[in-house]
Order: sequence, then C-alpha cells, then structure tokens
Amino acid sequence: MSLASRFQDSPVPLYLQLADLMRARIDRGQWPRGHRLPSLEVLMEEFGVARVTVRQAIDLLAREGLLSPQRGRGTFVTGEPPRGRIINVVTTLAELARVYEDTQPRVVNIDESVTEPPLSLTEGTPAARYAYMRRVHLRDGQPYCVIDIYLDERIFRQSPARFRSRTVIPLLVSMPGVDIHEAHQVLTIGTADIEVAHLLEVPVNAPTAEVRRVFKDRHGVVIYFADVVYRGDAIRLEMDLKP
Repeated sequence: MSLASRFQDSPVPLYLQLADLMRARIDRGQWPRGHRLPSLEVLMEEFGVARVTVRQAIDLLAREGLLSPQRGRGTFVTGEPPRGRIINVVTTLAELARVYEDTQPRVVNIDESVTEPPLSLTEGTPAARYAYMRRVHLRDGQPYCVIDIYLDERIFRQSPARFRSRTVIPLLVSMPGVDIHEAHQVLTIGTADIEVAHLLEVPVNAPTAEVRRVFKDRHGVVIYFADVVYRGDAIRLEMDLKP
C-alpha cells in the first residue's frame, strides 16, 4: 500500500499526517540536524500529496523549531523532537505508585457513572458496585493517556473528591484499610481509534501502549480495574535481561 493511499484512509488532515511522518524521520535520525530536505517536488512525488500539503507540514514543523525553510537554499533540519518519556513501565505496585506521584499529571475527568467493568471470568470476582471514571492525564499541557477506571464503590465513597481530582493508585496504596492483596497488569501494543486519537491529539492509527490493570483483595474481589491507553511516544519499557 502506498503512503498516499494510507493517508486517504484517515480522517486526520493530510498535512498533519505528513508532519507526523516527517517528525518521525527527524526523531529516528534519518533526517539529522543540518540535513537539507528533498525538494518540494520530490516530497510531493514520494508522499503522493499536493504542494500545499507539503508546505503546510513544513510550516507546522518550522513552528515547532524542527525545520527552517531558507529562501533559495531549501529547508533544513534545525531541531529534534523531545524524547523524554513520561511513564516508565515498572514491575511492582510500590514503583507504580511512585511513578504517578512523580509525574503529577493534570487530571481531566470526561465521564463518571456507576457501571460494571468488562472483567473476564479469570480476572477475579466482581465487587457489588463500581464507580466508573474516564479521564485524561496531561503533562505540561499535553495529553499522554486515556484511562477507564472501575473502582469498588465502597472505597470510592470513602474519599470521592480526592479520587476525582488525583491519580487513583497512590491514593489506594496509602489508604488505611484498603487491602491490595494481588496486582496484575498486561501491556499490549495497539493503535489509536478515532476517539482516542482525538483525546490524545495523535493521528488515527498512531501507535499506542495499552495497559490492563487488575487489583484484588485477599478474597479475590476486584477492587480496582483499569484500561489505560498511552501515546506511543509517552511510555518506555526497560528490562534487565539475564545472560
């Protein structure tokens, strides 16, 4: 499938998709600092888009400080995208709580209700009722994850204001009387659908890291369930490999 036909499959404006692709080339070092981009004609032919689309993409990246169009000389790479990852994938509950405390995201709640989580039969026994919250976490004004949280309503009612305004896991870990006997998470690689792409401000089908978390008490009752979708450029997985 050509690049042009892939562009047509997405509702995201062509120049934003092209800018994302060009930004990735800069990030990978394919277009290093000081590199002169191919001519407009060459880029038009490679990507199968109009001249105005290429110009719009270049103008966007110029505003980000990544490119510098110079009259009579061409367009040069003058910067690199920020590479810091907001979230590191960790392997213990204590580390996970610290990650959320250290990142201190801004929480924007976009939905709240009482509903049942999409638990499978092997994931644990459901609680009687759950408080449901859908929220977006932001860092420095940029959204980096969308979370669907199902929290045992008995626990939620102990401090609803704090659960609505703060990250949930550090609160759970610190609350007296809350029994987290078992915690499990699974990470898979996915792509952003239209709704998630809008919330995370990424193109449709952009790479994502999807995490499913389940916390159970000592009786096997699921007291916390979450589906988290991270931007692909916001998360890092690092592991020591045994020789």
